[in-house]
Amino acid sequence: MARGLTDPTTAIEKRDRCGDLPHRPRVLLGKMGLDGHDRGVKLIARIMRDSGIHVIYSGLWQTPRGLAIGARDEDVDCVAASMMSNSHLVLVPKLLEELAAVGRPDIAVNVGGIIPQEDVPALIECGVARVYHTGTSMDQIVESVRQCVHPYQPLALNSNPSAQLARQLSIAHSGRLPTTTPLKRPTRVVGITGAPGAGKSTLVAAMSAEGVRRGHRIAVIAFDPMSPITGGALLGDRLRVDFNAVDDRVFYRSLAIIGEDYRSLDQLIGLVGAAGFETLIIETVGAGQNDVAIRNHVDRTAVVTVPGMGDSVQMDKAGILEIADLFVANKADHAGEAKLVRELLDVAGGRAIYETIATQGKGIIELYEALIEQG
Repeated sequence: MARGLTDPTTAIEKRDRCGDLPHRPRVLLGKMGLDGHDRGVKLIARIMRDSGIHVIYSGLWQTPRGLAIGARDEDVDCVAASMMSNSHLVLVPKLLEELAAVGRPDIAVNVGGIIPQEDVPALIECGVARVYHTGTSMDQIVESVRQCVHPYQPLALNSNPSAQLARQLSIAHSGRLPTTTPLKRPTRVVGITGAPGAGKSTLVAAMSAEGVRRGHRIAVIAFDPMSPITGGALLGDRLRVDFNAVDDRVFYRSLAIIGEDYRSLDQLIGLVGAAGFETLIIETVGAGQNDVAIRNHVDRTAVVTVPGMGDSVQMDKAGILEIADLFVANKADHAGEAKLVRELLDVAGGRAIYETIATQGKGIIELYEALIEQG
């Protein structure tokens, strides 16, 4: 039976629907234009994740260029753009133009939202792969994503350098990078780790913006957890970066792993350096007390803490606090900050402690200089 336009989108059974594909589908979800509602797109993101898809959520108020840069650097199989502001006939063609301008005209673009039926032919004619209307089932959406997946092949040597790097990272992370591929370690490789919710992604975004302000080119690799049940992942770290401001002066790549599976990380680091980046920031999955493997791959490690992370006994436990070259006491405007700093001083052993409010940019200059410029 056909679904009506007012029927709600419903969830589907949580199971892996993509394990038979050449690689996990990578989808960039974005809201273009003056659309401040994200409940629907977050629902779609969760359902895609629970079907075995790797979903990169870029957030609200995206520009066509910002989405195009994200699609290229994340090496996605398709862009799913949601629009509710009646500007689809302007912004969608512009998105396709920007994808071509950044070197990836081949990435499929699917569009959803409030789109009149009479506008669909114009969107298809300009290059849109699929148009989703209200009432489209999630099974149909997942299947359309599956159809976008093809085996990874190296891009042409004359293609955009960032597009080439993004594809090489995909191949390396899948374990199939040729041994003859040139690798070079960047001058500075720093790791940002800490408990979930400590503000690591916001901190990395603020440091990236500071690097751009200083004329530096920054590369970021951000890890998020992959479901051990479905193989899906929700990669939401890049939405903290304002790409409308930094444009493509920050190369940002999100990757999913289970636990601390850093088997490909040294190759990823070498590819970033070979692409000409001197500074690489690696953000770990939200780490627990025993998540310490990142220290084997980076030059310096910052452990991010926040007020309320535990009492002095927790501080004294062996584990993640031991690997810090410096500490970041983030969310310094929250109650309990002074207590946190006192307890960090007891375990720091002379290692520096930096207080930051990443959401306001406070303390970022001092941290950047200590971690990046002096590292």
